[in-house]
Amino acid sequence: MKFAIIKERKNPPDRRVVFSPKDLKTLKDNFPEAEVFVEASDIRIFPDKAYSDLGFKVTEDVSEADVMLGVKEVPIEALIPNKKYFFFSHTIKKQPYNRKLLKAILEKNIELYDHETIVKESGARLIGFGRYAGLVGAYNGFRALGLRDGLFELPKVEHLKDLDEVKAELDKIKLPNIKIVLSGTGKVAKGAKEILDHLKIKEVSDALYLTTDFTEPVYCMIDVMEYNKRKDGKVGSRPEFYKDPSGYESNFMPYAKVTDFFIAGHFYGDGAPYLFTREDAKHPDFKINLVADVSCDIDGPVASTIRPSTIADPFYGYDPMTEKEVPYNAKGAITVMAVDNLPCELPKDASEGFGDMFLKSVIPAFFNGDKNGVLKRAKMTENGKLTKRYTYLQDYVDGKE
Repeated sequence: MKFAIIKERKNPPDRRVVFSPKDLKTLKDNFPEAEVFVEASDIRIFPDKAYSDLGFKVTEDVSEADVMLGVKEVPIEALIPNKKYFFFSHTIKKQPYNRKLLKAILEKNIELYDHETIVKESGARLIGFGRYAGLVGAYNGFRALGLRDGLFELPKVEHLKDLDEVKAELDKIKLPNIKIVLSGTGKVAKGAKEILDHLKIKEVSDALYLTTDFTEPVYCMIDVMEYNKRKDGKVGSRPEFYKDPSGYESNFMPYAKVTDFFIAGHFYGDGAPYLFTREDAKHPDFKINLVADVSCDIDGPVASTIRPSTIADPFYGYDPMTEKEVPYNAKGAITVMAVDNLPCELPKDASEGFGDMFLKSVIPAFFNGDKNGVLKRAKMTENGKLTKRYTYLQDYVDGKE
């Protein structure tokens, strides 16, 4: 089997890579029969020399490889027919902007394995950058707080070498007495929690959080069963909610009335109640004035997230009364951080973490006959057609929806 690490070609440039030089060497050590090529790149976080120094062939032409490994979408003109490709295609939710990409993949007889479709039998994702989104998102939230309120000036993550430097910067700041609520319990939320714990912010139960005034910064981590409730007043259950959330409504307002800083680290499923609406944000008791929306669902469950922000310009303000964007430090505004490509700010750590997961969960499947069905579940296209699991995308491909 011949693998190629491909150059990232999407704009703005993404410096991440599926495998660091060290992880690629581990792949070769564990599977000596694998042949590996590295496509030359002038933007990758690890220089070409770091790969060639470990004996890997760095070349402009990787067309002899069978399996192409990338991070972001590959431009249509760069797709090589009849290959296997791994990258985030952003098509599984029928994203309109990538319909032509999926159509081209089928026309070029490419086998597509989307990183988001690499899942366990239960459907739980095996790989992703969620932890790093959470880490950077929480840090950016504190950076916004410091700049807006004139408390401290944290540098941008993209100007720091790695996670250790990020944490070293956090060690220099002193936080005011604020209450922070963090939604979610997955990789994103756990990444954000790492930052809160590093800052030695005290974690408290939701019962204490909702009823107590503290003399120090505190945070509370809440799951779907805390910020949603059954409409009929009966006790809800997580499996029931995930199966059909239509019988539920938001229970987020009690938290919004006592919270200064909200970190949105949850996964939002279609049909679930919004955490807070534009009307909720107008309520005189609504206290949240800073949102780090790592989930970044636009005009959705977090009403103040009216657009994504960028690494270059990460903050904006949302005026609850006018429902319009204002400067991030405007009086009465909710300050919003809604960067939708946060792991790009920490490319070294994000790439190393991603490579570890890929090495453990995906690469063995190429050499053990895919005994756990990882590749079979992940394969979206084959022989110019959608595989059975992904036939729901046919009308999307055909432009009918």
